[in-house]
Amino acid sequence: MAKEQKKPQYVTTILNRKARHEYLILDTIVTGIELKGSEVKSVRLGTASLNESYAIIHRGEVWLENMQISAYEHNHVEQLDPKRSRKLLLKREEIRKLQSKLQQKGLTLVPLKAFFNSRGVLKIELGLAKGKKLHDKRESIKARDTERQLHKLKQQY
Repeated sequence: MAKEQKKPQYVTTILNRKARHEYLILDTIVTGIELKGSEVKSVRLGTASLNESYAIIHRGEVWLENMQISAYEHNHVEQLDPKRSRKLLLKREEIRKLQSKLQQKGLTLVPLKAFFNSRGVLKIELGLAKGKKLHDKRESIKARDTERQLHKLKQQY
């Protein structure tokens, strides 16, 4: 009998859970991301985090700042900074549209999730967002709770 090898459990989606609580998402766009070395393997294993990350436009390019990708444990070639800036892959026209929308007061680019598409390529879903006020956050919590209670009541009957 041959020994069965354990396959690592891959994570297909990494979410930024705080983003929808902290911001009102006005529009979304899916982009590619430029990674180096073994960063893709680390993301597949789920060692990445989008918390506290944001996107900026600098010199006509979109950059993802503060995305945490921990080092891949079997990589012995080069050590990369886990929170380095990573380039997002967008067409010039898309960048121009984003830049014109961002010039409006109070708008920002927030990564909502990272996922692998059907071809196995890592994609980032960015949201054009506006910060919520405290009362808006309370309203969204209240709406979510009532929705949950309604769902629970429907299941009982």
